[in-house]
Amino acid sequence: MAEVKGANDKWEFYEDKRGEWRWRRKATNGNIVGSSCEGYKDKKDCEANAARHGWADFKGEVKDSWKKDKWEFYEDKRGEWRWRRKAVNGEIVGSSTEGYNKKTDCEENAKRNGWNGK
Repeated sequence: MAEVKGANDKWEFYEDKRGEWRWRRKATNGNIVGSSCEGYKDKKDCEANAARHGWADFKGEVKDSWKKDKWEFYEDKRGEWRWRRKAVNGEIVGSSTEGYNKKTDCEENAKRNGWNGK
């Protein structure tokens, strides 16, 4: 597992049990505040998805289409707030790793993962 530090968060890139690459973002208190929604066969694809969610050390091409992603905020079955991010093709490319009691807390987590507040 390779660890990459962000401003205050730590980014981890690792291979899962199926041999696919995934990422997770941990806050300084150790809580996971972001993670990949799927595994990637190529580590570069995994890194590109992490960059879409704020990983600053990405060496590849940052795509303008990422700015067109749609963000959805919703209450789940337990009444907790969650977010999901969809690419222009409708594919879910990110989602909250936990539910939040307050919508504002959910929005703060989304900002940490690339939402611009609009």
